Amino acid sequence: MNEKNQSILLSSLKKVFPNDPLPSEAFSAFSMLKNEKSSFQFAFTAEKGETFKIALDTDLKSAIHISAVELIPAGLTIPRGADDYYLPKDKKEFPELLVPLENETVTAKYDGINTLWFEITSEEPLPAGEHRIAISLLKEQEVVFSETMTVEVIDALLPKQDFIFTNWFHTDCLMSYYGFEAFSEEYWRVTENFLRRAVEYGMNCVLTPLFTPPLDTKIGGERPTVQLVDVTVTGKNEYRFAFENLDRWIQMCEKLGIEYFEMSHLFTQWGAKHAPKIVAKVNGNEEKIFGWKTRANSKKYKIFLAQFAKALTSYIDEKGIRERCLLHVSDEPSGAMIRGYKKASKIVHDNFKGFKIIDALSDFKIYQKGLIETPIPANDHVDAFIGNVPELWTYYCCSQSSEYVSNRFFSMPSQRNRVLGYQLYKFDVKGFLHWGYNFYYLQFSKGLIDPYKVTDAGGGFSSGDAFVVYPKQDGTPLDSLRLHVFYDAFQDKMALELLESKIGKEKTLAILEADTKEPLTFSAYPRSDTWQLETREKINAAIKENH
Repeated sequence: MNEKNQSILLSSLKKVFPNDPLPSEAFSAFSMLKNEKSSFQFAFTAEKGETFKIALDTDLKSAIHISAVELIPAGLTIPRGADDYYLPKDKKEFPELLVPLENETVTAKYDGINTLWFEITSEEPLPAGEHRIAISLLKEQEVVFSETMTVEVIDALLPKQDFIFTNWFHTDCLMSYYGFEAFSEEYWRVTENFLRRAVEYGMNCVLTPLFTPPLDTKIGGERPTVQLVDVTVTGKNEYRFAFENLDRWIQMCEKLGIEYFEMSHLFTQWGAKHAPKIVAKVNGNEEKIFGWKTRANSKKYKIFLAQFAKALTSYIDEKGIRERCLLHVSDEPSGAMIRGYKKASKIVHDNFKGFKIIDALSDFKIYQKGLIETPIPANDHVDAFIGNVPELWTYYCCSQSSEYVSNRFFSMPSQRNRVLGYQLYKFDVKGFLHWGYNFYYLQFSKGLIDPYKVTDAGGGFSSGDAFVVYPKQDGTPLDSLRLHVFYDAFQDKMALELLESKIGKEKTLAILEADTKEPLTFSAYPRSDTWQLETREKINAAIKENH
């Protein structure tokens, strides 16, 4: 255990473990723009169970939110074939969960180093200028720890996020965890709570389950029904559609700030071989009319899709949201699946003319066949697509564990999470997709897990891949520190865009790459917290100079 009565201020990029030596390099000053969220950490040594009163002396007090950083266990930490940019292999628990403090007190959870997470955020722009944040931890009215952070708020605002970000939102996982029924009032309350948090941290596009999404489901298995569109069979191969639940979904999402609606996939994952699960009222009873037994190219399903597309298009145009709707064929087709995907893609394109159709697709040869207008390649395959697609998107998931590409696993340094923002800016990426905002199932959706104890989907994915928020008992989410660090990447991107509007892209890139030994790519970047933070300070200084 470390000696008592030691403390230090650290950046948000440092992952602090209770039994490690207290870091020696302090982080005591930074800058931010007036409408940014910015975080730093206060680490101190204590004995488990010691309680301290937190005192702040600053004019930014109303904008400061304090959480305790807690460890969460990891299962799969470093996957096979991983590169060497990971935290030490002996770590089995990682600093991860942010637990908001109540009554301005903190009780040490660990013998050794305990860490507080300070986030500065305000609905109104912060006052420009230099601000001191004096932080004291007191015990029996005696100051035990004291540190001071200096924050310069630059007189400028981040531009509106025009970049599309979707982090797949799984309402069935919320239903399973909390035990409520689809479309009950509790469903809407909890869904809104979790979606609000996603919007607060950059998500402006939501996976919208027209039908139960055919994602991460074992062949022949099922996920709980979350179908927003009501279907009634009115005759042989004749259907009627109702959109009341979809209408409420869209109203809720728009109220929270969602701008784009990513309609769920119309064919199963990994090859588009089958129809998704679709339930309907048949003679007054609810029945499953399509699913694993339905071949994707079946005449019956094609007739259904033609009628559905007509009704959905009419509804979407009546709402005036066609330009904000994204459609899917099937997720992650490979070269071996090309025949089935080609047939399914034609069906979707024929029925939804004029819509943007996107799919996660990393094989450039498949894209060259003209089967999809907006492919979303993984960030370890994106190089082939740069400059060769009308609009560049990218994603990462469990497989992106090598070649130093960005990802958000527990076991990765936080800089590897945040560097994505610089990369997205340089290559003018228009959208980013991730599959797991709140996936609380085992791999292939074989059962529910406790996300506080099982963080790797039962060994299927590296810990941190499947979710970035935790379900609190009251139906609200608790944040991971990775959620905050990831949003910092977006803020870095927006700051670069602001600077570009003042001095142009060439000069902006020169500042971004000034201290790199080689041009920035999705795999090549200085693997350094110092470079990450100092580069952002240079960007802020240039914004201030050119304001």
